[in-house]
Amino acid sequence: MRRLAPLLLMVLFLVGLAVPVMAQRQSSTTGLELMQQAQRLNQQRRYQEAIALLQQAAQQFATQPDLLNQATALSNLATVYAHVGAWQSANGAIATSLELLQAAPTTTEQQRILATTWEIQGILQLEQGNAQAALTSWTRAAREYEELGTDHTTFQNRLVSIQIQQAQAFQVLGLMPRACQTLLTALQITTLTCEITPDTLTALNRSSSLESIQAMNALGHVLRVLGHLEASQQVLSLALQQAQPLGQRQLIAAIQLHQGNTLQAIANQPTLAPDQVAQLTQAALTAYQQAAQQATQAETKLQAQLNQLSLILQQGDLDTAQTLGQTLTPQVTQLPANRSGIIARIHLAEQLLQLATRSPIPPNLRDLPALLAETMQQAEQLGDPRLQAYALTSQARFEELQHRWQTAEAIANRALTLAPVAQSPDISYQVFWQLGRIQKAKGNRTEAIAQYSRAVEVLKSLRGDLVATTSDVQFSFRERVEPIYRELVSLLLDEASPSEANLRQARQVIESLQLAELDNFFRDACADTVPLSIDEIDPTAAVLYPIILSDRLEIILALPGQTLQHYVVWQSQADLERVIRLARNALRPTAFAEEYLPPAQQLYDWLIRPAETALTTKGIKTLVFVLDGALRNIPMAVLHDGQRFLIESYNLALTSGLQLLSPQPLQSRSLSALVGGLSEANQGFDPLPAVEQEITQVSREVPTEILLNQQFTPTNLQQLIIDRPFPILHLATHGQFSSSAEQTFLLTWNDRLTVRQLDALLKSRDEVNSPPIELLILSACQTAAGDQRATLGMAGIAIRSGARSTLASLWLVNDQPTADLVSEFYRQFAKARVNRAAALRQAQLKLLANPESQHPFYWAAFVLVGNWL
Repeated sequence: MRRLAPLLLMVLFLVGLAVPVMAQRQSSTTGLELMQQAQRLNQQRRYQEAIALLQQAAQQFATQPDLLNQATALSNLATVYAHVGAWQSANGAIATSLELLQAAPTTTEQQRILATTWEIQGILQLEQGNAQAALTSWTRAAREYEELGTDHTTFQNRLVSIQIQQAQAFQVLGLMPRACQTLLTALQITTLTCEITPDTLTALNRSSSLESIQAMNALGHVLRVLGHLEASQQVLSLALQQAQPLGQRQLIAAIQLHQGNTLQAIANQPTLAPDQVAQLTQAALTAYQQAAQQATQAETKLQAQLNQLSLILQQGDLDTAQTLGQTLTPQVTQLPANRSGIIARIHLAEQLLQLATRSPIPPNLRDLPALLAETMQQAEQLGDPRLQAYALTSQARFEELQHRWQTAEAIANRALTLAPVAQSPDISYQVFWQLGRIQKAKGNRTEAIAQYSRAVEVLKSLRGDLVATTSDVQFSFRERVEPIYRELVSLLLDEASPSEANLRQARQVIESLQLAELDNFFRDACADTVPLSIDEIDPTAAVLYPIILSDRLEIILALPGQTLQHYVVWQSQADLERVIRLARNALRPTAFAEEYLPPAQQLYDWLIRPAETALTTKGIKTLVFVLDGALRNIPMAVLHDGQRFLIESYNLALTSGLQLLSPQPLQSRSLSALVGGLSEANQGFDPLPAVEQEITQVSREVPTEILLNQQFTPTNLQQLIIDRPFPILHLATHGQFSSSAEQTFLLTWNDRLTVRQLDALLKSRDEVNSPPIELLILSACQTAAGDQRATLGMAGIAIRSGARSTLASLWLVNDQPTADLVSEFYRQFAKARVNRAAALRQAQLKLLANPESQHPFYWAAFVLVGNWL
């Protein structure tokens, strides 16, 4: 809910501009003096006195008559009414002003005043939640300024300001890419994407006007919301550098506020080491403190302090958070009854409620009901049902904490009427979650499942729009989205023998969670889904869904032609993740069997042993895993039954869910491969001497087109993809899988290809109607160190590449075994004509049989994601 905080600055800025610009006519010195006095009073927050003077000025101009100055007085009056929350009066004043201006003869002066008045109306409309109407008003304002002449510096600057405001409206509508494009246009940057390149930064550095700095500040915020964190940081740093010489304290504070948000978002990335997180968190806190010190407007100062409170809470410093919360409460209550003030009140209430749930000594919430009631009243006066719904959800949460379930339920249902699914899905899913928790607390399990199910259905309908609509969601996915799925699964399976219907729903929910995680990874919807039955895919395959819950591990087993089976392991999430860490840490070449076998055997006992009889009875040949959480970091091939590894018994494959697959075997075995690779040191990365040997061995098994070292560039790769659609794309190069799309990349000779850039490059294949890539092989990649969700990056590349399946390494095995494994895989797949999973198994078994490569480090790194046929 931080995204609208800068809006009030725009209102104040226009009030400050309106009188000097409009006071051109000297028909009534008294009336003009009244407007100038009102402006000074407005700046001093003496709003009622300013209103009285502006009413008097408007009346004087009306008796003369002086239409233009009367309209000017009414426009300024509308903005001051907005400060005190008198929205009906504000709307009436601005409407009358526009009527007067449109009735006046068209002159340069009339157009200038009309343009500014349209601009003010747009701001008032956006403040009241009507973004579409605001865009219309600003379009009219821009048209007037353009007719006045864009060669005039003042009008050019006004057009930039309007584009900044339009970008805010697009943010409210959830159109973040459109907001980004609007701001880039305002900054005279021509690009089809929101990628910020060194050339873009150079171009931005050429202009340092007040308006361009404001646009850069807004762009930095949008880039953060879109997940372009490094670019956000760069743009905001440049904006701050340009703002400092101007001495504009309020603008500097606004930039520092956004810098704090971006630094906090960077610190929240799971790819970082603890010392990096601590350093970035401290930098964010410093930015918030500096913003609070620099701000000349109370709203910005409080927003910085509220964000500081949120970060302190996230750090777990509950004593400091409680002290700061008590300090901020009286300050927040003094804010004007406008949108920014209401949002600040709700933000504070949310932080206090969160503190109450986490602190062993809960804060005194005695004053919170009065704060929430006042906030609700102000939201009603504003006429914005979304803000009313937000206020009500906070009220319901307070009642939850007091265990007043009936009252909490009634308030939540009222919030739902104000934020129905069709109009406000980003709010309604949270209300359904709230109602689910309430029903669970009341012991109504069936109704709790129904409410949780509604929340999940809304989340599924939102898909990628969730990230755009609620700008902070991508940085709190695990707090505000993921728990809904897991709590629903826990409810569905919370009985000794769950029904078939509940098992099916639990499976669908966990697959939906996998898809939601990918959406969150990309910041947009990444794949359309069509549910498939395992019988339609492979009658010799079984699918296992291990689901990690806080107190247990649930496993759903899907066998061809049978109802779903289910078993549970009563181990806490902490104990399970401890064993997973032991297993993962033991997969290094220096570890002895005494170290890597015990955790591998423990995981086998939990995941596979209860299903052994059923798998044997059904003659299962392939195990497909839909892995959850930390389990994704372990190659299932290393699970050990005490006698042999799992790969010795089954073909293995991974998927994010059967609904993501379009699996089918190759219709033709006339395979060919486009192979790109780096063997030489490049861009700070070590050489990969085994790559040349790997490519040579691959070329012996299938026809290949090779791009090696200097030839391995995005341009050459794209050209060959267009000219000759290869069924296999094999990239033997440094790469990293991460839970951040920006940190998931493949190295070419002259660039780092992020997952989004790879997506754009491969889309050229679609433009010539080429068949899909059957197999993408990434033979020198690895998961980011310390990133517990790094395999999202692998799944991300698998989805974005459009490949039916992806063969990739979880860690770098840069020596002979990699070349041998890849070569044997090709031999099995292309010549022995076995399916992909079987080909990988045979290749791994060959290494396992070799005394020099029998350690799991050498053969277990490779996993098959997607279509195993």
